[in-house]
Amino acid sequence: MFLPFRNPSRALVLAITAVAGSALVNAPAAAAAGGPFLAHQALYDLSLVKSRGNNAINDARGRILYNFSGNSCEGYTSEFRQVSELDSGEGKVTLSDLRSTSWEDAAGKSYRFKIDTRMNDSQPSPVDGVAERVGDHITVKLTEPVKKTFDLDGKTVFPTEQIQHIIAAAREGKSVLELTVYDGSDNGEKVYNTLSVIGQPIPGDHAPTSPDPSTSNDAMKSMTRWPVTVSYYDRDARAKDGEQTPAYAMSFELYENGVSRALVLDYNDFVISGAMDKFDVKASKPCK
Repeated sequence: MFLPFRNPSRALVLAITAVAGSALVNAPAAAAAGGPFLAHQALYDLSLVKSRGNNAINDARGRILYNFSGNSCEGYTSEFRQVSELDSGEGKVTLSDLRSTSWEDAAGKSYRFKIDTRMNDSQPSPVDGVAERVGDHITVKLTEPVKKTFDLDGKTVFPTEQIQHIIAAAREGKSVLELTVYDGSDNGEKVYNTLSVIGQPIPGDHAPTSPDPSTSNDAMKSMTRWPVTVSYYDRDARAKDGEQTPAYAMSFELYENGVSRALVLDYNDFVISGAMDKFDVKASKPCK
């Protein structure tokens, strides 16, 4: 990861592709959740909430554009673009431009991803690969940054599966959920242990303290949502030295149709908010 306080661009990719409206599930889970998940485009404004620790940040700003489409027959596609700027003082500004596309089979059997990150004037750092669930394990084949094949425990889930499990747990009234997640982060070999804490459901007719375009959209007004906090732990660091401090954590309100709002991302040394600025429902092709 870039910088000792960890690169927020990499973490935000995980956050948004895993949560901000990304997608969902196999057909039975979608039916249990009350219907298909929403194809949409969302724009988020990023700003600094607070800074703490030895690697203080003076300011942070940026925008995220997120597109989600697909269905439970053809799988789900996510397209993500984030441009952000971190000001650490004394003229030290880091500009990052990150682009990510991914496709996930609705049954969680296959996951394809491509991520390009550019920092300041550096050359892009691409990550490209595919993960396939085979029997009791997952086989990952990377073509970039280097060609490599390796296996993961079959209990590991992909980002859409993660959302599936969080929503299912929320609907069952569970407050805690532990999952191991793979999404192609960093060099394509990173695996995270996650701990999700789920709050009480918020009915659709409960007005938020800070409304945004999602809360006023006709397609969203009747949707239940839950406050969720997910903490991400580097699996290898934890196994190696007993590290318990999360690499980062994110809080948000998650709708039952997969859209999320009121993002707060905590990178330990600083906290960033992601306020939804625009929200558009996209035409969705029905599952044949």
